Amino acid sequence: MDASVVIVGAGPAGLMLAGELRLAGIDVVVVERHPRCTGESRGIGFTTRTMEVFDQRGLLRRLGDYQTGNTGHFGGLPLDIGVLGAAHEAARTVPQSVTEEALEARATELGARIRRGHEFLALQDFGDHVAVTVRGPGGERRIEARYLVGCDGGRSGVRKAAGFDFPGTEATTEMLLADLRGVDLEPRMTGRQVGDGFVMVARLAGGIHRVIVGERGAPPRRRTGPPAFAEVADLWKRLTGDDISHAEPVWVSAFGDATRQVTEYRRGRVLLAGDSAHVHLPAGGQGMNTGVQDSYNLGWKLALVLHGYAPEALLDTYHSERHEVGRRMLANTRAQSLLVLGGAEAQPLRDVLSELIRYPEVARHLAAKVSGLDIRYDVGGGANPLLGVRLPHLPLTVGNRATSSTELLRPGRGVLLDFADNAVLRRRAQGWRDRVDIVTATPGVPPEPTLTGVTAVLVRPDGYVAWTAPGSHRNVDSSLARWFGPASGRRR
Repeated sequence: MDASVVIVGAGPAGLMLAGELRLAGIDVVVVERHPRCTGESRGIGFTTRTMEVFDQRGLLRRLGDYQTGNTGHFGGLPLDIGVLGAAHEAARTVPQSVTEEALEARATELGARIRRGHEFLALQDFGDHVAVTVRGPGGERRIEARYLVGCDGGRSGVRKAAGFDFPGTEATTEMLLADLRGVDLEPRMTGRQVGDGFVMVARLAGGIHRVIVGERGAPPRRRTGPPAFAEVADLWKRLTGDDISHAEPVWVSAFGDATRQVTEYRRGRVLLAGDSAHVHLPAGGQGMNTGVQDSYNLGWKLALVLHGYAPEALLDTYHSERHEVGRRMLANTRAQSLLVLGGAEAQPLRDVLSELIRYPEVARHLAAKVSGLDIRYDVGGGANPLLGVRLPHLPLTVGNRATSSTELLRPGRGVLLDFADNAVLRRRAQGWRDRVDIVTATPGVPPEPTLTGVTAVLVRPDGYVAWTAPGSHRNVDSSLARWFGPASGRRR
């Protein structure tokens, strides 16, 4: 094998996965058709859940200065994310180019091989390995690996070559986007209905303004490249009456409201993550954030399988968990599309939702949906509300040292937190010490309310709770075996 895993695509999903695999000691090569980072801003922020993910891996410091806030929207209707009381606010001013630079630097430092200027051409799945054909500066070459992961975007060549089904709906409306210098516009992060269209203005770092404009009933054009800035300026003036033609365009792009999702995230030795698996109307940056979290879910599972700790069946949980997350994301972005792109006929719906969103329960429900904090995985059943959800940031004392659950997750291993100094529990978990850290800890004061009565917690490497005591139907050793494979001495 040339590598254990070959990843096609060096966007946020691909680079996040490369870093996660290298953190676990897996040999990985990333192939990317662009010879260098594009420098395009694209996605400009992170949801609360992605901020937690980056914090758990120590990545926030790599992003430089950025602004955070609790303001969001659902279909253009203002939404206060702060009602969730999360430890992190969403980041609003991080261009995707900065994200990619940070993730690439981390993956490279950990030993990932990133091959830019190499275009994916074809693949063969032999059942026990895959062969990938790419074209690079020296011509065509073949790369053999145990697994292939397609992170190559909405027009994924890997998805097409592997024969994944990609059902959904075609785009009905085209939106134009431009990042501009030399213009001063009133920020409208939640968008605004204007005549027969929709406009949005966001203020980015470095004095750059992002404008998005769309006209109802204007279907996507067949384009071979980005639209001219004059097209953006003309539509902006037609809808708003304002002239922005004097501005300097930094980046111009177009997108639509197509909604599609693959029926399976894994076919044999080929897996998909990010936009390769799901496309939709960009709404609050959910696509990029979901892609990063796809990779966060997949990385540790693929590493355990490749190390021989866990059976291949563990990879099936990647599909069952992340396909459902993607399905729910597509449902909420389609609902937002109706609110944003609908005409006068959608106004009664906007009016009703504007009333409902004032109720705290409704606001919390929608805020959790767009921030990624509503995710709950099926981890085997039990009564404790922590099961299957992310573990909140917990201040902890281990011995005489102050630490936190976030810091304990930095190495990318499972963590068994023993809050009751239970020697029997620790003894039962000894067979998994090579992949799970067993930590006797004391929660901070006052303790997190969700920990009331909890004496132990098993946390997966992605920060989700797999077992609690009391409250789980399984014993700790059966939960450890389910998520980390058989105990040492009994593994295949």
